[in-house]
Amino acid sequence: MAKAPIGTTRKTGEKCPESGVWKAQSTPSTTIPLSEGETFPPYNGKAVTWKLISYA
Repeated sequence: MAKAPIGTTRKTGEKCPESGVWKAQSTPSTTIPLSEGETFPPYNGKAVTWKLISYA
């Protein structure tokens, strides 16, 4: 299966499609390492959109 492209986005609660470093699209922002199949967490107590910025 092909890798999810850099820039792929997913929302809190969705399953991670690609292991890598994901950045919260919020202010302030943060990055997290997430493995394929894990669930995207909330950030600062809120649902956010996460963007893939690099592969694991």
